Amino acid sequence: MDDAARQRRLHELARICRARGMRCTVQRRAILEAVLELDNHPTPEQVYEAVVPRLPGVSKTTVYRALESLARLGVISKACHHGAVARYDCRTELHHHLICLHCDSIIDITDERLDALVVPDTSGFGFNVTDFRVQLRGICRRCRDHQRREEST
Repeated sequence: MDDAARQRRLHELARICRARGMRCTVQRRAILEAVLELDNHPTPEQVYEAVVPRLPGVSKTTVYRALESLARLGVISKACHHGAVARYDCRTELHHHLICLHCDSIIDITDERLDALVVPDTSGFGFNVTDFRVQLRGICRRCRDHQRREEST
């Protein structure tokens, strides 16, 4: 993400915070900057490590809470899958994920066919779907190549 795009996202954070009567704290801003710079579905720990040099007194709890807050505000999104630590995504537009079951890597995928999936009627459950993401789970190329090398030795 280039500097202009990062600045737009930081201004968007400030706008959303103002609209919701929240403070756009130094911590929220620094944590969003870290997620935008890492741009690789970072874990909270990776975000913490990126933020500490900027804000030496920041706690892990603050980072975890701010990430959750940023996700609730829609400034970032949260990518979760069973058995793995939560990851955060700077992309908020509709896209989907390829998830490796061996190394937990997450790869963004955009596909019009997935975007066009018809969401079932959930009104009978009293549930209103506002968004969806598709997760395709399997084994990434790096892990498959690693398995092949191990099997051939």
